[in-house]
Amino acid sequence: MMKRSAVLVGLDIGTSKICVIVAEVAEDGSLEIVGLGKHPSKGLNRGAVVNIDQTVESIRSAVEEAEFISGVPIRSAFVGVAGGHIRSFNSNGIVAIKNKVVSENDVDRVIEQGRAVTLAADHQILHVLPQEYIVDDQEGITEPVGMAGVRLECKVHVVTGAIPAIQNIIRSVERAGLAVEKLVLQPLASSIAALTDDERDLGVAVVDIGSGTSDVAVISNGALKYSAVIPVGGNHVTRDIAIGLRTPDHQAERIKQEFGCALASILDHDEEIEVPSVGGRPPRVLSRQMLAEIIEPRMEEMLTLIRREIQKSGYEDILPAGVVLTGGACIMPGTEELSERILQLPVRQGAPGGIGGLVDMVNGPMYSTGVGLVMFGMQDEGRSRTGWLVSGGRGGSLRSAKDTIRTIFSSIFR
Repeated sequence: MMKRSAVLVGLDIGTSKICVIVAEVAEDGSLEIVGLGKHPSKGLNRGAVVNIDQTVESIRSAVEEAEFISGVPIRSAFVGVAGGHIRSFNSNGIVAIKNKVVSENDVDRVIEQGRAVTLAADHQILHVLPQEYIVDDQEGITEPVGMAGVRLECKVHVVTGAIPAIQNIIRSVERAGLAVEKLVLQPLASSIAALTDDERDLGVAVVDIGSGTSDVAVISNGALKYSAVIPVGGNHVTRDIAIGLRTPDHQAERIKQEFGCALASILDHDEEIEVPSVGGRPPRVLSRQMLAEIIEPRMEEMLTLIRREIQKSGYEDILPAGVVLTGGACIMPGTEELSERILQLPVRQGAPGGIGGLVDMVNGPMYSTGVGLVMFGMQDEGRSRTGWLVSGGRGGSLRSAKDTIRTIFSSIFR
């Protein structure tokens, strides 16, 4: 079991960077960020480990920086997981209510029914997330315990991952000297950190555009209705720039971060940038608009794939809160405007909220997953019973944060 400590650690293992967030739970139950560690990620491709040794070294470097800033020794973490191997679907469980009044045992049984599904031989369940309970014919129930009835039904969202990919993540973290508290789906973590209560209630899609993958989570009526991981991200844009401008990959990444724009029409035609060449050739001066004309088609392609996933969810027409963009790749100028045009929904850029401490250090879309992981870690004792079932971890609780996290989770997943 996780120790009853006021310190929580989130480990976001991304394709381009490893991010470690250290937080403390204050006496009033609020979350205070006390440390941040970042290091370029090596050994991963599209969210999956392809070189354990390099991944381990990257994790260690990020952890050491976070320990130095926070002054806290890091021994375990809540670890984000994504990648093309992730699968998700909705399921139902139905049981008879014993003694005609819903008990905690009845809730346990109905969730167990919901997770009793046939999986691919190489997959295992990561999460079973209750969406709503139904007692007899009464729908939309969030806390069924104590209600009278004869039939209890639970709608759940089941997330699975490929066993080899999951084990490689766990093995990398453990070789870096950390224990895995729990594995957490990255778009789930991002949604916890970046959304407002109103957005969760009305209906919203969270789109986390990272370097190797783009993650989609659709939330409506406070519950996760749909999730997907698309194996395209910011690295594809970088590669297009490298090829289109004939410049090394690391220079292409720098140029993207400093001068990139997702919408060529908003740029000044006269603005120029210097582009390093390869093979010792002298640098060239090109227009920034030419750079945008390379970036825009790739971003359009990515956003089209994201729109298809939102359409696939069946909630495209009932998302009044639109889309919230997170992840490092969404910072590029013009991304919100292009996203609104392609997705045909209102779009805003999301960043972590509801936190204190070193807020300025994590005030950006790229930190939504890391902060969401420590917010996830503030779960109460009953949450594992009501569906936060995660493989590869040990579970646990923090009584000091019980009231705060109950409010957070009751508004996210009802």
